[in-house]
Parts: sequence; structure tokens; C-alpha cells
Amino acid sequence: MSRTRGTWNTRGTWLAGAALAAVLALTGYAVLAGDGDEEPTGKGGGAPSASSSATSSPAPGYTVPDDWTEPEQWAALPQGSRTDKYGSKVGYPHTTEGAVAMAVHATNTSIEPGGEDAVDGQMRVYHSYISAADHSDQAAQQIEQAGQQTDKKLRRQVGVPADGELPPGSYSRTTVIGFKVLKKTEDEVSVWLLGRVAVKKGELEKESTSYIRLLMGARWEDGDWKLSGQASVDAQKQAGSSKPGMAVPGDPQFNEYGWVAIREAS
Repeated sequence: MSRTRGTWNTRGTWLAGAALAAVLALTGYAVLAGDGDEEPTGKGGGAPSASSSATSSPAPGYTVPDDWTEPEQWAALPQGSRTDKYGSKVGYPHTTEGAVAMAVHATNTSIEPGGEDAVDGQMRVYHSYISAADHSDQAAQQIEQAGQQTDKKLRRQVGVPADGELPPGSYSRTTVIGFKVLKKTEDEVSVWLLGRVAVKKGELEKESTSYIRLLMGARWEDGDWKLSGQASVDAQKQAGSSKPGMAVPGDPQFNEYGWVAIREAS
């Protein structure tokens, strides 16, 4: 396996000053509907990521490239202590890494034949991970509509009708491969997430990849971490136009930009 240049998604998820807009931006499945690319600043591509064993694990016999640069910072993020009625892992520890783990879990997504579609996925994220302060009938309706658009776009990408079944072997997966904490207090954490989006149109098709960078704000609420529209707006104001550069684990720039790689927890 060689390390190839990827493409980087620059549209990202920018919060526009309203809590509802922030809520819509924070739903992990909405990422799959984004578009717009730029060339990576690092070498990009095929280096193995400890956070994405289900989507981008090296094939048997894989050897680390000679130019692999070991990430300087690793984190084994905690798991949620229980599964809620929507099928989501919840109950994260009251720590900075607990907040990051929740945000990562809410962002990691997979759409494939026989699995959760974007509408169900976005509504699950909404109910399980979004602050109660951001819940409303309007928010739920808009998130459902966003999920419908994501499902339609994915079907266009794989070449089937908008209401057709996904082809065998097709998928669209978003996996967070790194993070960088912007601000942390006891009850509020804002964090940059670096994610890999992989799309495959069918069993015999080649997987295509792009990369995304998201800014999220989380607050401790009723005994668990929740994604908060207001915290995310505040985080964007603090960040301003400053954004960490994007590079995959294995590139020297990954360390230069201050990213923390994610190691699978046992």
C-alpha cells in the first residue's frame, strides 16, 4: 500500500451565530453532505489511523512506510458507560477527554446497505447528543430535512435513484482521526476534530477519501456531555479566522499543527 495524496474538505462546518444553525452543523451525518476541496498541506492519504480500524485499517501484511512520522500525542478516549434508548453510547466521564469522546462518537458515522440512513442517524444524534436548550420542533424538522438531502446526495454519488437501495458493498463513512482542544473548563470544552470521509460506490469500486475539520462546543448537562449550539458559537468567536492546518497521522505536519491522534480504547 502506498501513501497517496488525499483531498481536503474546506467547507467544514462553520457556525453562523444562531444556536439552531450550530445544532444543524453539529450533527455528524450532516458532514456527508458537504462539498468543496483543497490540496492538503502534508503528504496525506494512506497512513494507518488508530481511530479508524473499521474503515481504514491496513490490509494484512501492511508495513509502515519509511517516511512515517509517529504522532507525538496519542489519546485513548473513554467509552460511554451505557447505551441509551436511541442506540447511542452515552454516560461519558466529567473530564476534558470525556467531552472529546462524546463529540467524536457523535461525529463518527456510517451509511451502508441495511444500516442506519442519514435521516435516522441525524435524528439519533439530535436526541442523544444535542443540548436540551437547542431542541425544538423547528430544529428537529430541519435536521430531518438535512438528513433527507444527505441520503439523496449519497444515492446520486453511487448512481441509484433517490429512493433506491444502496448497491452491495457501497458505503459512506466519517471517522475522526485526531483532535485539538481549543478551550476547556470544568463544564465546557471546545474542540477541533479532524475527520476522514470515505465513500465507496460498490464492491468493485475504488474507495475515495476526503478530510474535514470541525469545531464543536460541549457542555456538561444533567450528568453527561452534550453538544451545545451556544458553546459552539462561542468557540467560533474565540477561534476567529484561525484554524489548525490539516494533515493525517504519519505526516510531520500532524505534529506541527498540534493534533492528538486517537488510539482505540480496549
